[in-house]
Amino acid sequence: MKAFEYANPTSLKDALGLLGSSWSDANVLAGGTDQISLMKDGIHAPKRVVNIKNIKELGGIKKAGSNLRIGATVTLDELAGNAMVRGEFPSLVAAARGVGSPQIMNMGTVGGDLCQRPRCWYFRNGFGLLAMKDGKSLVENGQNEFHAIFGGGPAKFVSASSLGPAFIALGAKVEIAGASGKRSVDAASFFKSPASNDDREIDLKPNEIVTGVLVPMAKTNDATYEVRVKEGLDWPYATASVSLKMKGSTVESARVVLGHVGPTPVVAEQAGSMLAGKSIDESTAAQAGEAAASGAQPLSGNAYKVQLVKTAVKRALLEAAKRA
Repeated sequence: MKAFEYANPTSLKDALGLLGSSWSDANVLAGGTDQISLMKDGIHAPKRVVNIKNIKELGGIKKAGSNLRIGATVTLDELAGNAMVRGEFPSLVAAARGVGSPQIMNMGTVGGDLCQRPRCWYFRNGFGLLAMKDGKSLVENGQNEFHAIFGGGPAKFVSASSLGPAFIALGAKVEIAGASGKRSVDAASFFKSPASNDDREIDLKPNEIVTGVLVPMAKTNDATYEVRVKEGLDWPYATASVSLKMKGSTVESARVVLGHVGPTPVVAEQAGSMLAGKSIDESTAAQAGEAAASGAQPLSGNAYKVQLVKTAVKRALLEAAKRA
């Protein structure tokens, strides 16, 4: 690990003043569960590390008008244990608890989960976001069993965010602060599929910080279902987060979002639209699963993920329907 400066600001203004115009200028440190690994492995070599854990305005979970505001430095354990979140957004609780590791739960943060870098082993071994060597993709005919089955672009990694699909299904917005002021973006637009190794996989500039997430307090039935190989610290093979607006036992509108199967969380629009006007039962949930998986383009070693998508969507919908 290369030597670096360390800064410990107590205000957002001071923290922003310590960032730079290039990703190599500074890294933001919250829980540090991914950041330290990136630096040890030489993927990140910042000149300065800016600790934001002591900035009070970045923490807390509270109502903000018609939204619930979740601060960027709220830990996954805080999120899963909060009474308002448990009562209103079980999909977020399930996504946070799915992380499994008590250490990550207690240290990892909401902002960190959204901003974590891909877990792709080619990226982690220095081959860049697109995992290219001599102008050719290492993923296409390589070890790709955990890679994307959606996306269609040059990026083949999968978004590592556990909370992203649930936030998108709930219609959340990500709050961002930077040198030029504050802005917010739809959670669905926050994640990007890079076209080059110089791009980032999130809508964030080097001189910006995620400050929180606004989740609408609208009445919906939501759930998250994950398919994973084991308990404990491990990333799932596929996930589905759903949010249903109901009229009695009938779906008025639905959002279905897939995780860990594309370089961004995948909004399964066909699955959501086909549920409108129907009640959720085994048959309609299975049909939605088929619709969600219909656009998949698996690689040589990950066709099994297509069935996992179908299963995750079906089970998430059945779980959400129980709350109708």
